[in-house]
Amino acid sequence: MTTISTTTDLPLSAERARQLAAIPEVMQFVLAPVLTFAMDEAPPPDVSVTPGFCARGRVKWLGVIPTWTHEIRVVRLDDLEIYTHERGGPVRRWNHRLSFLPLDETTCRYTDEVEVEEGLRGWGTALFARVIFRHRHRRWRLLASVLAAERDRHVHDDGEVISPGGNPVTS
Repeated sequence: MTTISTTTDLPLSAERARQLAAIPEVMQFVLAPVLTFAMDEAPPPDVSVTPGFCARGRVKWLGVIPTWTHEIRVVRLDDLEIYTHERGGPVRRWNHRLSFLPLDETTCRYTDEVEVEEGLRGWGTALFARVIFRHRHRRWRLLASVLAAERDRHVHDDGEVISPGGNPVTS
């Protein structure tokens, strides 16, 4: 097997990032607009998947070009890690680990790691993994920066909203 991995630091706690990664809509966001995945049996909006969760769905390039049916099964979901087995179309094996290492209370190191088969078929899948992981991590950083900005805003005792720089925010 060949292993491909990409790592990035996120301005979110490891626990919060892992919680978000288990919500299908978040995963849709980080894949968009390059790929969409319409699950046949998705959990309700904002509901996390659980170990044993299985789904099948159609993958589309750029949201419009239909490709293959993809299957995902959540094998393990721990406090700081998600591990899935996936396959579909040209991808026979996509054993995917998402891990979230705490760096401090508000920052984590997020790693996407996937095991794919070796050989010619695996070479194409490995190339795809490298490209899609770069895209996913760019989208994760965007999402995390928005959520961190919201987190860093706080309300004074008198109800006044204070920016991270300590200045009052006017509506």
